[in-house]
Amino acid sequence: MLTPQRHQLILTMLKQQGVVKVQELVDATQASESTVRRDLIELEKLKLLKRVHGGAALLQGKGSEPSIAEKFAKNLEEKKAIARHAATLVEDGDCIYLDAGSTVGELIPYLSGKQIVVVTNGLSHLDRMDATNIKCHILGGMVKASTKAVIGSMALDQLRHFRFDRCFLGVNGIHPEMGYTTPDPEEARLKRLARTLSGQTYVLADQSKFAEISFAQFAEIEEAVLVTSRIPEESRAAYENKTYVIEVGTP
Repeated sequence: MLTPQRHQLILTMLKQQGVVKVQELVDATQASESTVRRDLIELEKLKLLKRVHGGAALLQGKGSEPSIAEKFAKNLEEKKAIARHAATLVEDGDCIYLDAGSTVGELIPYLSGKQIVVVTNGLSHLDRMDATNIKCHILGGMVKASTKAVIGSMALDQLRHFRFDRCFLGVNGIHPEMGYTTPDPEEARLKRLARTLSGQTYVLADQSKFAEISFAQFAEIEEAVLVTSRIPEESRAAYENKTYVIEVGTP
C-alpha cells in the first residue's frame, strides 16, 4: 500500500472510531509498526490527528466539548485511581470546592466519612454527595446542559462569598506553555475564581488531556498541583520531576 493510501485509510478509521491503536492500523494497512508510527508522526505534523499513548486520536476543535455522559464513561479506571489519591489530600475540617468535572465527580465517594464542607457547581455531583452525608452547598445560576455545570454571573457572585482550603478542578487541555484550558470561557471564569479563593488548587486529569489546548485558559501550569494517572511518554520531559505534578499510576 502506497503512503497516500495508508494516510487516507488511517484518517478514515479515525473518523469512524475517534481513537485507533497502532496495532489496529498495522492490521488494516499491512504495514510494519515502525512504518505506521512514521505515518502518525507525519499526519500529526500536518495537524490531521493527535498521537496518544499506543495510537492516535481525532483532533477536536478548541471550542468543542463532550457531554457529561461521555466524560464519565471515558477512562473510568484511571479517573478512580486519581480520585482515590486526591481524597487523601483532604483533611477533616476542610472547606473544599468541587467543580463539575467528571474526574472530580469520581472523588466524591472517597470523601465519605470526612468531616468537611463542600461547595460545587456540578449538578451531576448531587446524588453522590447525598450518599456521603457531607454538608454541601450548590451554586445557583445558569445550567449548562451538556456538562450539567452551573455557570454565569450569579454563580460567580455566590462563589465570591466563600473561602476554601482546597479546590479540585477538571480540565480539557494541559500544555506546558498554554497552561490549563477548557472550551467554555464561562466555566473558565469559575475555575479561575475558585483557584484564587483557595489555599491549594488541584487539577485532576487522566493522560488523555496532555498536549491538548482548549479555548479558555484558567491557570498557568505552575499555579495548580496536577494529579494524574500517568504522564504520556511524548509529554514526560516537560513534567518529570516537577513539584506540581503527582503521578498516581494506572490500574
